Order: sequence, then structure tokens, then C-alpha cells
Amino acid sequence: MSAHAVSSSPIEHTEDISASSTSSTSSASSLPQRRVPWLARPGMRRRVAPWFVGAILLMLWQGLCAGFDVPSYLVPSPSAIAVQFFKDGPLLWMSLWATLKITLLAFGLATVLGVVIALLFVQSPMIEASFFPYAVLLQVTPVVAIAPLIIIWVKNTTFALVICATLVALFPIISNTTLGLRSVNPGLVNLFRIHGASRWQTLRLLRIPSALPYFFGGLRISSGLALIGAVVAEFVAGTGGTGAGLAYQILQAGFQLNIPRLFAALVLITVTGVVLFATTVAGSKLALRGWHESQL
Repeated sequence: MSAHAVSSSPIEHTEDISASSTSSTSSASSLPQRRVPWLARPGMRRRVAPWFVGAILLMLWQGLCAGFDVPSYLVPSPSAIAVQFFKDGPLLWMSLWATLKITLLAFGLATVLGVVIALLFVQSPMIEASFFPYAVLLQVTPVVAIAPLIIIWVKNTTFALVICATLVALFPIISNTTLGLRSVNPGLVNLFRIHGASRWQTLRLLRIPSALPYFFGGLRISSGLALIGAVVAEFVAGTGGTGAGLAYQILQAGFQLNIPRLFAALVLITVTGVVLFATTVAGSKLALRGWHESQL
């Protein structure tokens, strides 16, 4: 009888410990959890930090211009730029649309041509070795040097500007997409070959999904280059009138010493480039979300 009591005591002791731990866990879970401040969250910091730095720089710029009484025709203050922007808003927005139209057309054309050329390159190493140096040649040739020739050869000014901007934006898509199509696990290629997959099936089911991160990386670079190419081509063409782009407004503002308008046009170009880059980043996250390790 006493032996039975002695042998059961450890079991009762274990049950008491488990019961006490369960009660302590339930009591701890019932306690209100401490909320993390929104500025202490890493994602919020990444979003707020650039705006905070930008606000400090703008205040410093405004303070220096006001403190040293800098003339507006040398370095305008942010307030003077804002006033000029609202004053010339309709003109600048119309010019922005003209530049943006050239940029988007060039970006779309560069994307289509770049993907087609990359697909041709990946089909045969001989094709890539024969034509890739000419793609590099287009990349290293300054658009300022060839833009006058294109504008002379092509009668339609808009189409000539699109060609100039396309030449600037084309190479990153060719290079990145070709690299992505080549960067496939050889084991997976052999697996597809063992199962009798055709070249089209290997391309569609293996190479293209593997190349998507590289392709979107090329799009991020190409979007900004398309905008730069459009602005440079407008500088060279010097087209005016109602369809003039932001580059023409910058030239006119420089001739007239209207420096606040010049800065306002520059701000519009900069914001447009940031929006294009953010759009390509969002497209990359949307396409790769849920299956690629870069977005998991």
C-alpha cells in the first residue's frame, strides 16, 4: 500500500508541473502584448527615411537661399520653384506628356526588340557570338552623336525621337534577358531532355521562368534610360511648338534666364523617372510573388 503511494507520487508531481506550466502559459497569453512603435518597424523605416532626408535637404536649401540672399537666376529656392511650377503648370504638364509619350513608346519598343533578340541569342551560341558585339556597339555609341543623323534620315520627328530613345534603352534588356535565359540549372536541362521535352517546352517551362528576375532587372534599368534617351533626343532635335517636350522647355528657360522654370522641369523629369522605376519594381513583385525566392 505504501509502495503504491510512493510509486504514484512522481506521476502526481509531473501532473502538477504540467498543470502549473499550462496555467502560466495561458496567463502569459492573456496578458496584453506590447505593440511595436511604427517608427521602430524596419519596413516603415525604409519608407520614412528617404522622405525625412529629403525634407531636411529642402529646408537646408531654403534656409541657405534665404540666409545668403541668393538670386533666383542663379539658384532658386524650393519655394520659388514651387511658385513657378504652379504658374507654368499647364505648359509643363503638356510638355511632360510629350516627353512621356516618347519615353513609353521607346520603352515598349526596346522591351519587345530586346526580348526577341535575347530569344534568338539563346537558340545558338554562334548567333550570339556573331551579333552581340553589335549590341555592345550600340550601347557605347553616344546618342548625341547619332541623333542628328537619325533626325535627318527619318522624316517623322516623333518616330525619330523614339528610335533615339530606343537605342539607349535596348541594351540592358538584351543583356539581362540573355543572361537569364542562359543561367539555367544544367541538371534541370538534362531532366527535361531525359523526359523528351522539345526545345519550345524547355524554353517555355524552364528558361523563361528562370529568366524573369533578370528580365525585370533589365526593365528597371531600361525605364530610366528610355527617359534619358527621350530627353537627350529632344535636346538635339530642338523641336518647339505645342508638342514640345520638357527638354525644349529647359532650353527656353535657360535662354530666358528663367531658372525657376528650368528647375521645375528638372523636378518633373526626376519624379517621372522615379515613378517609372517604382512601376517596374511593382511589376516585378507582382510577377514573382509567391514562387520566386527573391520575393518570398
